[in-house]
Amino acid sequence: MTTVNNAIPWGPIRSTLTEKFSFSDIKQIVGYGDLDMSRLAHLEQKPQNGASKSQLLSEVDKQVGAMDDKHRGAFVSICCEEMMRRKAEVVEELDRVFSRLGWKFSGTTLVPIEVFDATELADIPESARADIQKASSRLRDGDLSGALSAACGALDSVTSDIYIQYGLGDAGRASFQERVKKSIDALGVKDSLMRELTEIGWPESDSKPLSSNIEGSLNQAAFVMQKLRSDMGDVHGTKPVISALVYDSIKWSSLLLRVLAIR
Repeated sequence: MTTVNNAIPWGPIRSTLTEKFSFSDIKQIVGYGDLDMSRLAHLEQKPQNGASKSQLLSEVDKQVGAMDDKHRGAFVSICCEEMMRRKAEVVEELDRVFSRLGWKFSGTTLVPIEVFDATELADIPESARADIQKASSRLRDGDLSGALSAACGALDSVTSDIYIQYGLGDAGRASFQERVKKSIDALGVKDSLMRELTEIGWPESDSKPLSSNIEGSLNQAAFVMQKLRSDMGDVHGTKPVISALVYDSIKWSSLLLRVLAIR
C-alpha cells in the first residue's frame, strides 16, 4: 500500500511554473491563490537589475512554507487550475510529476492515490487482492492503461471462480458485463438485500425499488468498465486514456468486488 501525506505538495507546481511559465504569468497565477502580493511588489522583471523567476518563487516559497496544510492545499489547487486554464499542455506534465508523489487528478481536483486501505482490501475476495494492489500502484506510477487492466483483471479472477462454483458455464465466452451480472445473480445479492431491508422494517414498496436501482447501478458500472477496457486497456486499447475515468474505474471495481464477496 502507498501512504500519502494529506498535504498537497507545492514542489511540483513550483517546478512546472519555472519551466513552463513566464515571470508575469507566475505572478498572476500565484495571485489567485490568496498570497500577500504586497510582499512580492518589489520583484519586477526589468531589462537591467530585474528580478528572476527564481527570486520571485523564492519569495512565494516563504509564504507557502508558513501555510497550514488546508491553506496550502487550497493554494496549490488554485494554482493548478490556473496553470491548466492557461496552458492545456501542462496537464500531462502535472499529472506525471504528482503521480510520483502519490497524487492524481480527478478532473481538475487533486486526490491522493491511496485508492484502497487495509480495511477495504480485507472486504474483497482474496483472489482479487493482488490485482487491486497492482492497479493502485500502476495508477500511482502513471501507468493508466495498466491500472485499468489490473482493476478489470481483479473482477475476472473473482467471476471465474463464481462461474466454476455455481456452474454458470464458460466464463471465457461471456462479456465482462455479463460475467459480473451473472455472478451477482448467482450469489443472490438482490434477494439478500431485500431480506435484510425487510428485517430492519422496510416495507416492500421502499425496499424493492431501492434494491432494483442498486442492481442496475452495478450493472451499469460493469458496462462502463467493459467499454473502458475495450478502448483504453493496455491489451486491446487504441484510444487515449483519461486519468479520472481510470481512477473511478478502480473504485467501481472495489465496489463490485465487495458485492461479489457476499456468500
